[in-house]
Amino acid sequence: MKLACVISSTASSATVLCRRGRCLFSSSSSVAKTLNSSSYRRGWMSNTAATGSLHQISCSMITSTSPPDTPAISAPQPEKPKPKPQPWLIVGLGNPGKRYAGTRHNVGFEMIDTIADAEGISMGSVSFKAQFGKGFIGDVPIMLAKPQTFMNASGESVGAIVSYYKIPLKQVLVVFDDLDLPFAKLRLLPKGGHGGHNGMRSIMNHLKGNRDFPRLRIGIGRPPGKMDPASFVLRTFNRQEREELDFTLQNGLEAMRILVLEGFDKSATFVNSSKPLTV
Repeated sequence: MKLACVISSTASSATVLCRRGRCLFSSSSSVAKTLNSSSYRRGWMSNTAATGSLHQISCSMITSTSPPDTPAISAPQPEKPKPKPQPWLIVGLGNPGKRYAGTRHNVGFEMIDTIADAEGISMGSVSFKAQFGKGFIGDVPIMLAKPQTFMNASGESVGAIVSYYKIPLKQVLVVFDDLDLPFAKLRLLPKGGHGGHNGMRSIMNHLKGNRDFPRLRIGIGRPPGKMDPASFVLRTFNRQEREELDFTLQNGLEAMRILVLEGFDKSATFVNSSKPLTV
């Protein structure tokens, strides 16, 4: 700050110099006094020893522009929590009971068993007319279901699960056998019709005709000669077919992991391309 001082004297001339907050008073009698800047806000009367003359001094403060205040450093904002992953429902179609175990029509059940074994998910409970299990792939919650209603009534189970848990249809994947795909071939699609598959037909009926949900088709090939397709789908696999199918189920497991953790598009590329996607 700077001090500007004005002095008036009735007896003699005087000079006041102000530097760095202090006023130096001098008069013609060469008597100097130092005035402390603490007196700058008031006027006062001073009687000097040299002349006895009365001097009236008035000081005022001139404040120079102060440097800007240092801006306050705001505390770092905590990161917003990531939204919780939406659960997936993965349904495998088939027929319950030992009579149908290991048949072509039950490859959907086998896909569910493969996922459950790999991810440590128990399928011991029965809910919504299905063998039912809950667990995780990575940090994403999943539900696995094998409807026990027999194939043609699969929608009774699937519709009830979707309604109870309010699962978006884009998060519902159905795995089933397909006569029109070469044996052990996989095909992942975002939506579609039932293609004559009675299990899929039932599911669509219980979803109010909605067909906009993903599905994984597992090829079981066409029946030989003039064999009735209904009889063919209930046949078991020979040794070579069993080995090929086990390999396909492992690919299906990897496809499900990619689907849940990285999205439909990457999973579809992995499944549907001639060369698997490098992840």
